Amino acid sequence: MADQTNTTQLAVVGGGPGGYAAAFLAADLGLKVALISEEVNPGGVCLYRGCIPSKALLHAARVLTESHEASRWGIEFQPPRIDIARLRAWKDEVVEKLTSGLGQLSKQRKVEYIRGRASLVDSHTLSIAGESAGERRMTFEHAILATGSLPVKLPGLPESPRIIDSTEALELSSVPKTLLVVGGGYIGLELGTFYAALGTQVTVVEMLDGLLPGADRDLVTPLAKQVEKIFGKVMLNTKVAEMKEDKGGIHVKFEGAGAEGEDQSFEKVLVSVGRKPNSAIPGLEATHVERDARGFIKVDPQRRTAEPTLYAIGDVAGEPLLAHKASHEGRTAVEAIHGRKVAFEPRAIPAVVFTDPEVAWCGLTEAQAANENRRVKVARFPWAASGRAVTLDRPDGVTKLILDPETERVLGVGVTGVGAGELIAEGVLAVEMGALASDITLSIHPHPTLSETVMEAAEVFFGQATDIFRPKRP
Repeated sequence: MADQTNTTQLAVVGGGPGGYAAAFLAADLGLKVALISEEVNPGGVCLYRGCIPSKALLHAARVLTESHEASRWGIEFQPPRIDIARLRAWKDEVVEKLTSGLGQLSKQRKVEYIRGRASLVDSHTLSIAGESAGERRMTFEHAILATGSLPVKLPGLPESPRIIDSTEALELSSVPKTLLVVGGGYIGLELGTFYAALGTQVTVVEMLDGLLPGADRDLVTPLAKQVEKIFGKVMLNTKVAEMKEDKGGIHVKFEGAGAEGEDQSFEKVLVSVGRKPNSAIPGLEATHVERDARGFIKVDPQRRTAEPTLYAIGDVAGEPLLAHKASHEGRTAVEAIHGRKVAFEPRAIPAVVFTDPEVAWCGLTEAQAANENRRVKVARFPWAASGRAVTLDRPDGVTKLILDPETERVLGVGVTGVGAGELIAEGVLAVEMGALASDITLSIHPHPTLSETVMEAAEVFFGQATDIFRPKRP
């Protein structure tokens, strides 16, 4: 029996970037809002165990890498002394600063933040457990489900503290001498990059024929070349056939084109083969909410489920599983609840892989165009011709535009190189605004900058790029 029952206009289940963005906007619009999460403050997986701690550690990795690269410029540093405890504490300080800031914003907006685990009783009632005050029930007019996703676990693996997922890798309990990364996607490559910078010998095994499946190959190529330098080995078209724990670590048997016929042992194994929706919400079966074959909650363009009072956003509502996508979905759902005519229909959702070099893209990709038999024009500008890239000693990049050959409209943008995650925002704006190649060429970009490569890629389309000779073919 619940100890108490209270009422709210909007209940948001899940305190990640989608959940707190939705709760904050709803409060700004004058709704009475309750935000339910198991953490001390809002933040979700992204702030506590994902985006933010990983980027903090990747920044440290980049500093280490640059200290080695500086010798090419005539600047010599003593070998760095890495204090793992202090590095871990700094990462935790970053997380604490941001999550506590969100806690303050909740109070300022008068959002009722409830620390607990919510389950559905029916389409208008939540049961919330885990609070110090015991269990409570909450009735609501509308609720937004923002429960996120979980790491996929490979079946048949032994139970061992040496076999970790991304959450455990970010805890930075130790720096292994050897690390096997199972999965060549963005999570595995980002964490592999960090551990390699700390001195770990990293091996990557990917069952497909290339890293970052789904990204255009010309964007992946510069990263693949760099990965070959910093990782011990990359095995493509290969899968893990068996894992066993022994005294020295995890004994692994491989199968496939990249396997060399010999079993190998690793001090630790990071399993990063993707994430799955956290849609097993207790009590969901008591509503009309529907899930697809992969477990994602089905929603309409307003992010409304088959149950009119319930909305779903973020990872639990479908791919791509990205924090910024969740935030925008949350705002769409709130505006729909508030009575506005809205729909979540973005032309471009940017994806960024924070490796070294970074890889980013948005809108239509070249691979998608080929799969759809869609005629496009691709204009590429190599960073070897960028003055700013050369001054940074990072000419290993490319900027590309996917254009409609008839209208010259920008359909997609891709960037590989240092800072690609910052540059892609211009591409998102171009796609969303329906910009033409000529709009970009006529927009004066500062020199010398990496952003110039976007302008020069557009100039390549017209065969008039200043810094490379690539005349337009008739």
